[in-house]
Amino acid sequence: MSKHQKHAKLKLRDNDYFAFNEVSFVGTKCDIISNLVNQVSEKLAGCKLAYFDASHNDNIESKSIETYTFHHKGSLQVGAFFEVNKFNQRIQFSQYDFVFINGNHYQGAKQILIIDEEKEASVLKRLSQLNNIQFIIKLNKDAKYFEFLEKEYPKISNVLCYHIDEVDEISKHIENLIKEKIAPIKGLVLAGGKSTRMGTDKGTLKFYGKNQRDVTIDLLEKNHLKTYLSVREEQEIGIEHKITDKFIGLGPFGAICSAFQENPNIAWFVLATDLPFVNDEVVQLLLKNRNPSKVATTIKGKGKEFPEPLITIWEPKSYPILLNYLAQGYSCPRKVLINSDIEIIEVDDNLIRNINTPEEFKAAHKEINE
Repeated sequence: MSKHQKHAKLKLRDNDYFAFNEVSFVGTKCDIISNLVNQVSEKLAGCKLAYFDASHNDNIESKSIETYTFHHKGSLQVGAFFEVNKFNQRIQFSQYDFVFINGNHYQGAKQILIIDEEKEASVLKRLSQLNNIQFIIKLNKDAKYFEFLEKEYPKISNVLCYHIDEVDEISKHIENLIKEKIAPIKGLVLAGGKSTRMGTDKGTLKFYGKNQRDVTIDLLEKNHLKTYLSVREEQEIGIEHKITDKFIGLGPFGAICSAFQENPNIAWFVLATDLPFVNDEVVQLLLKNRNPSKVATTIKGKGKEFPEPLITIWEPKSYPILLNYLAQGYSCPRKVLINSDIEIIEVDDNLIRNINTPEEFKAAHKEINE
């Protein structure tokens, strides 16, 4: 008898302990860690970074109200109380490319060991936490490794080591850690619409001599994207790689969420089938200008006011935002883009015309085949 599965078996986000991508600094004073984090953050200004630390104030009292003070320039000061656990922090840090952790207070899934001759006892205390050392930093170039470190890690001398003043080199190494976890891209062709105005499945229209859904899949796959077809459950389409809607009745919004439920560690290049003028140039432009630090990289017509959510690379960090909008009763992917931190690529309006009616199909077919 097979083991009873109490909960739905979903694919998990590839998180570290507190965040998607994190490293803790272990082995020196808190102010040295904080100063180094600030210096590195200035070098990596193009990335979205956070610092996870503990308060050193022993006199914090619980208040009856939590405060969120916004400045008109966009800054925010928070006076709130949150329980520290990995699930809460993963939500709070879901929009960050990388999180630095003060290892004097919290353990990180990856570590940077700092050799401070005055803090030997501190390192010994946290020896069991040093299970994934990325590199070592020495405060003193001539500092020797502690005997217990050499005993526990016989090859520690082979681990890459920097001096505390080599901020450029340290920043570059951390930048590489960020790049290592940039999500791969897969294609998602939307073919689950009901095509009410067209009166027939728009994915079966033939602008180029074969079904437009096949043309759209080919367009993404020839740009080296493994591509899936997004379909409703009742659609009978004989194709190997497809994702059936799990978020029912939500249109494209539900299709995008269903793709992320299928794999939350992928950036999904979403492309609708009713866009016959989107060509290889548009696809490559979007891929070339992808910004994984943003929620999404999207196309906007030069004469249009709003971006096109169905010609967009949706990053994994967009998934919790989409669910947040759904929880508020919204199912418009364009609304998510308009109100999020996104990269916008502008193209000629004619390239992103969508075809919704028989009259529009007839005109577009004539234009394409003249």
